[in-house]
Amino acid sequence: MLFRLVFLSAGIFGLAHAQTADLIVRNARIYTVDSRTPTASAIAVRGGKIAAVGDDLNAFEGAATKVIDAKGATIIPGLIDSHGHVTGLGASLEMLDLRGATSEAEIAGKVKAAAAKAAPGEWILGRGWDQNLWTTKQFPTAASITDAAPKNPVALTRIDGHASWVNRAAIDAADVNAGTKDPDGGRVMRDGGGRPAGVFIDTAQELVRRKVPPPSPEQVLRQISRALAECARLGLTSVHDAGVTEAEITAYHALQQQGKMPVKVYAMLSNSPALVDKWLARGPELGEFFTVRSIKVYADGALGSRGAALLAPYADEKGSTGLVITGQAAIQAVAVKAAARGFQVNTHAIGDRGNRETLDAYAAALKGPNDKRFRVEHAQMIAPEDFAKFQKFSIIASMQPTHATSDMGWAADRLGPERVKGAYAWQTLMKLGVHLASGSDFPVELANPIDGFYAAVTRQDKQGKPAGGWYPEQRLSREEALRSWTLEGAYAAFEENSKGSLAPGKAADFVMLSNDIMTVPEAEILRTKVTMTVVDGKIVHQE
Repeated sequence: MLFRLVFLSAGIFGLAHAQTADLIVRNARIYTVDSRTPTASAIAVRGGKIAAVGDDLNAFEGAATKVIDAKGATIIPGLIDSHGHVTGLGASLEMLDLRGATSEAEIAGKVKAAAAKAAPGEWILGRGWDQNLWTTKQFPTAASITDAAPKNPVALTRIDGHASWVNRAAIDAADVNAGTKDPDGGRVMRDGGGRPAGVFIDTAQELVRRKVPPPSPEQVLRQISRALAECARLGLTSVHDAGVTEAEITAYHALQQQGKMPVKVYAMLSNSPALVDKWLARGPELGEFFTVRSIKVYADGALGSRGAALLAPYADEKGSTGLVITGQAAIQAVAVKAAARGFQVNTHAIGDRGNRETLDAYAAALKGPNDKRFRVEHAQMIAPEDFAKFQKFSIIASMQPTHATSDMGWAADRLGPERVKGAYAWQTLMKLGVHLASGSDFPVELANPIDGFYAAVTRQDKQGKPAGGWYPEQRLSREEALRSWTLEGAYAAFEENSKGSLAPGKAADFVMLSNDIMTVPEAEILRTKVTMTVVDGKIVHQE
């Protein structure tokens, strides 16, 4: 009998010890995105996982438990950006930042300043120009940046990444002239004599880019490291990297082995035949911090540079219907092979033709309802008859709320008053039961997910215009927006059972905020700061 009592006592002690948390955060306002326990005031973490969420977690506190008093701050699940470009973000931190420039002359001035510091022949790179912010709203020519940097080749990427503005030195280095043909899926803007005018659209960018010295492995590693640190600072705990190369995969593996990944990455393979065939042969790589199980395809270009493929001509350029980069048959071929080998396909499609061809390619490969979770990245403009295809073939809409608020000033000019009603149509898709995952498309847009949350719930710019929101019937509720940035992002990566909500057993990925974004006035959302980011129970950013 005495042995039985000792044994029972030891068992109770062991159970209590096993329940001791590594970390407890209490006195918080927690939104869990878990319908079983929607809100709570405390969270306990053990071994990188959530041990408990509730209001009284004193039983989980031990002598070694780190306890944080949130002092009433808001906690939400770790934010998931379902579409970003990690190396692009890191590279953008090391080149000319042209975002928000209001004239060609302003950018030429920045180029001139950079040329004064550069060695002759050294490439000057930049990103972020947008002619829609200028008075003329016309594409620039090579002249102004040739004058600014006559001895240096200059290549400036448009904000959407789908056009490059270059100077004469860059054109000469690329050996592009009046006799150079436009490549499939690309367009060289030309002067009256047929000579390159200075802007290269979509696949035509490669005519110049192939002459830019590629980054060294050390640069790639540094750029990814800088970008992931920035993501952690902004409250992102997972990022879906939309199109990675072999060099980037090598860098991710190195960072993972060194334990230097503060943010989890779900990688999409760039759709180059050699890379895709290699991975289809070996199969997906599934890891807690780095996963490769999807392929990124480009159906068309972007709306801002009139490269999005449309079913009818642009309203503001009657002779153009945009550019098809990968046609329906080619998308279908990738989709069939990917589905057979356990890979997801995520296709960039912006115009209504780009979306239709992508959806029809998927339909031919998938046949009907399924759990392959193929995605349309952006899904910006959809013909009315094509919305139902998302639901019929279990296709995820991976969309970026700030695209709508960035484009709303000119989208109707491109599309006309009727077609624009099918653009950025979040609620139309959600009402069909379509999974909607949110992202930013950084560095096309700013990486801050708070900006995306605000755009999703208001469809307004940062000054609160237009009043009531742009096509306000498509706004998301705050609950829908938070879910799209958390659990839906996890679902889009087959990870909803391990992350995306704050529930026992899931990864302890969460964010502490300076404001309660679920209740504050809409304008106050934008003033919200991330005060703590926690990934697998470890604090990776704190203010």
